[in-house]
Amino acid sequence: MTHLHDRTARLLLKLGLGLVLGLATPLLTHAQPSAEALRATAGRAPDLVFPTTVSALEDAKAAMAIYKPEGTGPFPALVLHHQCSGLHNGLRQNESMLEWARIAVRHGYVAFLIDTLGPRGVDTVCMGPKGNITFMRGVRDALQAAAHLQKFDFVDKTRIAHAGYSWGAMVGVALSGNQWATALGEGTRFKAAVSLYPGCFTLKPPSGMPYELVNPDIDKPLLVMMGADDTETPPSDCIPKLEAAKNNGAPVEWHLYAGTTHCWDCRHLNNFRKTDVRGNSVVYRYDEANTRDAERRMFEFLDRALQVKAPS
Repeated sequence: MTHLHDRTARLLLKLGLGLVLGLATPLLTHAQPSAEALRATAGRAPDLVFPTTVSALEDAKAAMAIYKPEGTGPFPALVLHHQCSGLHNGLRQNESMLEWARIAVRHGYVAFLIDTLGPRGVDTVCMGPKGNITFMRGVRDALQAAAHLQKFDFVDKTRIAHAGYSWGAMVGVALSGNQWATALGEGTRFKAAVSLYPGCFTLKPPSGMPYELVNPDIDKPLLVMMGADDTETPPSDCIPKLEAAKNNGAPVEWHLYAGTTHCWDCRHLNNFRKTDVRGNSVVYRYDEANTRDAERRMFEFLDRALQVKAPS
C-alpha cells in the first residue's frame, strides 16, 4: 500500500500541488445532497435493462455484457464502469474496458461490463451531465448491477466489487461512501471498489450547493490509482481529500504513478489530445508497464478485500 508516505506523493505536497492536511479537512465539509435529492436526481434517467445471459469474450465488442470464467463457481464478481465517453463513441470501440473484462475473467472473476450511456442514447458526459446522466445515476446503475449479479448461481453474492475508470472511477469513489450508497441502492453494497484516475474536484452544479464525491463516510475498502502527469483529473485534487478521509478512519489506500497521464491504460487513445470541461489541455499516453502494474495492484487488493483464496 502507498499513500502520502509515497515519495512521489510527498514531492507533490512539497511543490505545493496538494494541500497540507490541516487545510484538507474543510474540503470534505461541503453540504451534501440530501438522500431525497440524490434519489430524485438519479431517477431522472430510466433504469438500465441488464443482460440475463452470459456472453463469450471471443470476438466480443465493447458492449454491456456479463462474462465468466470456465466452471460453475461461485466466483467473485466485478462491475466494470467506463470513462466519460462510454463503451463506444461513433466508430471508436472502448478497447480498454473490454480488455479489463478479459483481465478480470483471467483472474477468476465474473466481469459485468455495464454501459451507463449507450442504452440511453447518450454519446458522452465528458463536458458535463447529458440526458440526465449524473454521478447519482451512475451510482444507482452500479448498485443495481451488483443486485442483478446476485441473481446468478455462478456469482458469489458476498464478493462483488466495483472497478471504475475516470468518470466511472468518480462513481466508485462516491458509492464507497455510506450516504450515497444507502440513498441510491436498495440494500446492496459493494464489498470494495477500485478507482483509476478519478476526478476529486468539488462539483459545482448550475443550481444547488457544491458537493464532493470523496467524503469522510467512506466505509468500504477503496483503492485509488492516479497519474502524476494527469491534467484532466489531477492527483493534487485527490490526495489531500483521501488523506483526510483516511485520518477519519476510512479504509482508503492509493498509489501515484510518476510521469503518467490520464487514461494510461487506453491503448486505443494513445496520444489523444483535447481540452477538458475545466479548460485544461489534456493528452493521454498509453503505458503498458503501468497498466500491468495497475492490474497487479487491483487484484491483489480485491483478493485481500474480498478474502478470495488464491488458486491451489
